This record gives sequence, structure tokens and C-alpha cells, in this order.
Amino acid sequence: MKTTIAEVKKYVNEEVTIGAWLANKRSSGKIAFLQLRDGTGFIQGVVVKEEVGEEIFQKVKSVTQESSLFVTGVVREDARSPLGFELTVSNVEVIHESVDYPITPKEHGTEFLMDNRHLWIRSKRQHAVLRIRHEIIRATYEFFHDNGFVKVDPPILTGSAPEGTTELFHTKYFEEDAYLSQSGQLYMEAAAMALGKVFSFGPTFRAEKSKTRRHLIEFWMIEPEMSFMDHEDNLQVQENYVSYIVQSVLKNCQLELKTLGRDTSKLEQIKAPFPRITYDDAIKLLKEKGFDDIEWGEDFGAPHETAIAESYDKPVFITHYPAQIKSFYMKPDPNRPEVVLCADLIAPEGYGEIIGGSQRIDDYELLKQRLDEHGLSEEAYKWYLELRKYGSVPHSGFGLGLERTVAWLSGVEHVRETIPFPRLLNRLYP
Repeated sequence: MKTTIAEVKKYVNEEVTIGAWLANKRSSGKIAFLQLRDGTGFIQGVVVKEEVGEEIFQKVKSVTQESSLFVTGVVREDARSPLGFELTVSNVEVIHESVDYPITPKEHGTEFLMDNRHLWIRSKRQHAVLRIRHEIIRATYEFFHDNGFVKVDPPILTGSAPEGTTELFHTKYFEEDAYLSQSGQLYMEAAAMALGKVFSFGPTFRAEKSKTRRHLIEFWMIEPEMSFMDHEDNLQVQENYVSYIVQSVLKNCQLELKTLGRDTSKLEQIKAPFPRITYDDAIKLLKEKGFDDIEWGEDFGAPHETAIAESYDKPVFITHYPAQIKSFYMKPDPNRPEVVLCADLIAPEGYGEIIGGSQRIDDYELLKQRLDEHGLSEEAYKWYLELRKYGSVPHSGFGLGLERTVAWLSGVEHVRETIPFPRLLNRLYP
């Protein structure tokens, strides 16, 4: 019976054949232990010389790291194994022998591993992180489908920008100027006017010359937009969504979280509702914590976000930022126009902002005024303005950064490990 490592639990005490790569091995004169991986998981294969014979045992002893194999054996339960099973091997067929595999079990520097990212993702740790990423994506589609959202794909090449062009990658679109998208939001607002509740999931690009552990040049965002939904509705969708994906990872990625040594007790507390603090109160809190230089009207940096998050054991919403430091499309608070109906969701444990969202301006004249104030071309945004001209409604949305969320749930320090092939300030290879 041919199967996968993830499915061996169905075949206890039965003989199976698994296509796998040799991640590592150790052997003595009479027994060899093969660490096997097949993409679905990792399992140990035990080869006993007197059971398989001299020829097979010597073949096993000589096989090299990352060689591809067909391994046949009987599935045994083993409580010592993280998987709960191991394979008593009866035969090994070498498909392709790997020669001089560069990533050995010894310690390697980060730059070396990044240069060999195409191979590094085979390791147990990277496998676990990317599996958690997959589960977040799977749960995202499930959550939005179950809640009546329609998936819409905005363009990657755009002629205008949601937040100005200072951090955009410029390209020529035949005879016109174009930019790689930094957000699908504006297009998703148009889609929400057609389909009610929508979400997108796709790559976004920021030409931001940052080297912090939280930044990537190319990253993926989940961006819902909702018609007839106000600021409060928006926050409720966000906390329900984040709670959902956290609980899905806890339920379906136990082995991966264990591989990463993640303290899951902290994740088990992540259930809606989430605490909220206004920007005004956040400024007061920061001053109490010794950040004397922060003044009202300034944006928060990573140290500020971390300090605020330390006061909570769940993600915390920081709401009602000054309009002057937020994007042109955010709706002012009717009771206090100098602040906007927005929120950033700050993850616990120092992982920073994972969501930015707001109620959008739905008044044509006000949006036109904001475009002028930000020096943005009314002609370029004509179509966006028209959304407020033909049946405008209250509407809200947000964007969740996938990689920061993966980093938080995985417990890894740097976002470069949370995407298969990271694009960093000085890295376009591999």
C-alpha cells in the first residue's frame, strides 16, 4: 500500500511504501535510524541488519542526505515519536542519490541559509512554519465563506495608490506610468458596492527601505471590505476572524507548534472580544511607561506598540488615531473630526501591528477635499470618487498582514521565515 507519512496512522501493523527524502540518519553496526520526510510530515524508519540482510543494510548505510527513496516497512505505534508512529523498514529503493547537500545538521549562519532558501524550506522547522501559514490561509477562506463574503481579485498593476506613491515600485505600462499594488483596498471598495461583503488575498509590495524583523518588500494581505458596516461592525469582524484562525491553528497544527516549541497557553487565550484603547489613552499609557518623548499627533513605532501590548494578554485595538497621520480615505469621527474611525490591531508578545482598518469616507465632497489635501490627482481617483456618487453607503474594511500573523502564531522572531521565498531590502535571490 503506497501512502504518505501523514496517513500512516491508518495502517498500524500493516506494510506500506512511502516516497520520501532522507533528512538525516544515524547507524551502528547492526541498526540504522532514518529520518524521513515526504512533505506531509516526518517519520523515523528503523532498519535492523539481521532482518533486511547485508545488501539492503549496506545500501541504507551508504545513502546520502536528501536522497529520494521509496521506503517499505510496517507501521508501528511509538509513544516516543512526535508523530506517534515509526516504520520498521524491510526495503529501501534509491530513486535519486543526492551529492554534497549543502545544509548539514551542523549550525549555519542566517545569510548562508537565506542563500539556500530553496533547500532550507525542507528542514523540520521551516516545514512547520509553512504548514502553519497554510492553515491560516485555509481557515481564512473558510471563515469568509461561512460568513457570506465573496472572494474578489484586485489588480496588481495599478495607476494610482491608496496611500500615495512614495513607497511604490514604479514601472512602465506601455506608455503610461504604473505601480505594483501596495493594497487592493480601493478596488475592494468598488467590489463591495457590487457584492456586499468581499475579501481579497494576494501579494502587495512596499518599496520601504526597512531592515526590521517585521518588514518584507513583498508580502501577502487579506483585505475584506463590507458595505453597510460601520467602525464598530468592522472591529467585531476583525476580532472574530483573528480568533477563528488562532483556534484553527491550535486545533490543526499541534505537531507543528510542538516542533517550534511554541507556548500554546498564550494562544489559547485568544478569543473575542479583544480589549480596546484609544490613541489618546495609548499616549498616556506610553508616558506612564517612560516614553516621555512621544507627543499627540505622532505615529507609534515598534517599541511603542510592544509597550502597549504588554498591558494585555490578547491582541489590542488602538482606535481613533489623529487624521493627520492616517490615510486620506478614513472617515473622521463625527463627534471629533480631528481623529478618524480607525483601528490598528496589535498582536501580543512583541509582534506588532497585524491589522490596520477603518470606516471609509462615504461623502463625495469630503473625499474630494481629502484628495486635494494629500496632493493626489482627482483625475486618477475619478473612479474611486464615483463610488460616493452613485449610491454611496457606510462601509468599512481592513487588511491583515499574513506574514506577521504567521510569525506571531509560530513564535518565530523574523518574518523572513514566514514566506517561502522572502524579498528583503538586499535580497532578490533565490
